[in-house]
Amino acid sequence: MTSVSAHPTAPWRTALARLSPLTPFRKRFQKWWQARLPLNDTLLLTQRNVYILPTSSGWMLALTLVVLLVASINYQLNLGYLLTFLLAGSAAAGMHICHANLRGLTLHLKAPEPQFMGTSTAFELQLSSERKSPRYGIALSVHGTGKAEHHWAWTDVPAQGQASVQVAFRPTRRGLHRVPTLTAETRFPLGTFRVWTYWRPASEVLVYPAPEVPAPPLPPGEPRAGGTGSAPSQGIGEFDGVRAYRRGDPLKLVVWKKAAKSLATGTDDLVSRDAQQAQHHELWLDLARAALPDHEARVSRLTAWVLQADRLGLDYGLRLPGTEITPDTGAAHRRRCLEALALC
Repeated sequence: MTSVSAHPTAPWRTALARLSPLTPFRKRFQKWWQARLPLNDTLLLTQRNVYILPTSSGWMLALTLVVLLVASINYQLNLGYLLTFLLAGSAAAGMHICHANLRGLTLHLKAPEPQFMGTSTAFELQLSSERKSPRYGIALSVHGTGKAEHHWAWTDVPAQGQASVQVAFRPTRRGLHRVPTLTAETRFPLGTFRVWTYWRPASEVLVYPAPEVPAPPLPPGEPRAGGTGSAPSQGIGEFDGVRAYRRGDPLKLVVWKKAAKSLATGTDDLVSRDAQQAQHHELWLDLARAALPDHEARVSRLTAWVLQADRLGLDYGLRLPGTEITPDTGAAHRRRCLEALALC
């Protein structure tokens, strides 16, 4: 069974990490070091890429063993010798078990789906084990500049089986991003040793712009090329009225609110919007028509328009500097427009 949990740390730890004079040098070293890691969406953990060091509890145990050993030598305590060597042997066995708990594991990243900026992007990771015994207490997270920035996702991997876990990442800007460096670690079984590895996936994730909230009204439609309509459009989505449903009418023209009321009253009368006005005009979402001074704000407004037009089932086109997407509708057209907005 997979369990996902995030452990927020105290704010004072984050503040101390930012005020440390070694932070800029540490970031520069980590950037140089991470650039040397190979790019791969599948990683097999071996002795060459798995590291081990004692934890703070491990160092405290070592200090306790030294004190016990000195006291046993000084007072010639046979039971003290027994306790000291028993604890030391348990720690040594725990070190090998902890290292083997991560060694031999295969990590695989599934292709991430595009996400909107401002929301957490979840990467799905698959952990595979060919060992005949299960692996316990394996944690994964996005690698940061310090422990205070880690939000761990924990899982157990069954014997000769697989486990899936999701790791969250919050991008700070739109566009195409490489998946950040990930880290996996375990402290099973005693917590006296920390075994970890670093993984640099090759996949990229597309981050769409955050839509403007609340969504503004859609812009007015433009006359179609060769159209005969002469009356100016007051706004796409404002139709001449409603009429009785006719066989063959598109479902996007059905007034579903009135249909729900009719069903509630025991009738099944359907009405459709009269799209006579919309037949002579088409909806163009133009970056130049978003009346906002900031470029990112205009992109957010167009993103909100794209989502609103798609939700209403309208045909719409998109105009960006150097890019023009002809009017269409559907999920593929929506995805194409959002990709253009993310990369503009």
